[in-house]
Amino acid sequence: MSLPGTGTKANTADSDESTFSLRERIHGYYELTKPRLSFLSVVTAIIGYLAADPMRDFGVLASLLIGTSLAAGGAAVLNQWLERAADAQMVRTKDRPIPSGQIAPYNALMFGLGLSVFGAYLLYAGANPLAGLLTAATVASYVLLYTPLKKLTTWNTLVGAVPGALPPLIGWAAAEGQISTLGWLLFAILFLWQMPHFFAIAWTYRKDYAKGGFVMLSNADTCGRKVALQAFAFALALAISSLLPTLLGYASWGYGAVAIISACYILRPAWRFFKGESRDVAARRLFIASIFYLPALLIPLVLDLWLLT
Repeated sequence: MSLPGTGTKANTADSDESTFSLRERIHGYYELTKPRLSFLSVVTAIIGYLAADPMRDFGVLASLLIGTSLAAGGAAVLNQWLERAADAQMVRTKDRPIPSGQIAPYNALMFGLGLSVFGAYLLYAGANPLAGLLTAATVASYVLLYTPLKKLTTWNTLVGAVPGALPPLIGWAAAEGQISTLGWLLFAILFLWQMPHFFAIAWTYRKDYAKGGFVMLSNADTCGRKVALQAFAFALALAISSLLPTLLGYASWGYGAVAIISACYILRPAWRFFKGESRDVAARRLFIASIFYLPALLIPLVLDLWLLT
């Protein structure tokens, strides 16, 4: 018995990897891991680790780095395996390794499962059981909850923000074996940050998402006001949550000043998106601002925590 969609043309072009060179196939497997997106998960996991305690064992840090890299890459591969039919319909994704025929669906499935399991095991064995469990939960919630919900409900964005916000907790758990209040604050910041970031993407690629059969808020929102309102509301909540480390006494007002400046930086394009000042342009500006916002906020936070220890 074969796994569904792994042996035929089912949902995507029938793949014959032999028509591609070895170099092309290796590159295809690399691209399946979505290295840029996976890099964000790795960085935020390291941020959580360093925020918990920068003086921990190097072996644990190495396990965290390698394990989260593998697990994040594995989740990305499995996501693309499940969405290969939709990816084949959308302009921005039709050239991905599976729909283009560069990588066979069955091979992608085995690759994704291998990376995910080994990544979670590295965190379990190299750090502690809690870190391993959180890593497995991140992969499972991303693949088994978020991915299918994209076809069913607009709530998928909110659900998908949960696995996206778990890496800092993985890092925190790897350092301490438990999660304190500041760790949960990092989770909240990452969770809220994803909403304006993804709403900007959803509006920019709304036609593509509709063509792929994804149920996004932007599909039925012809003027974009509902999408923009939620993007601004979550950006405002993000701005408030970013100040909590200072207000609760974990960080100094030096970091607090950075948080205020960063809040103004992301709220400006979010407000313009909401006001409808050329929404396509405003959405792109909000997306770009969200990319720069995260390191501008989290790096000073870690440095501030170091100075206070």
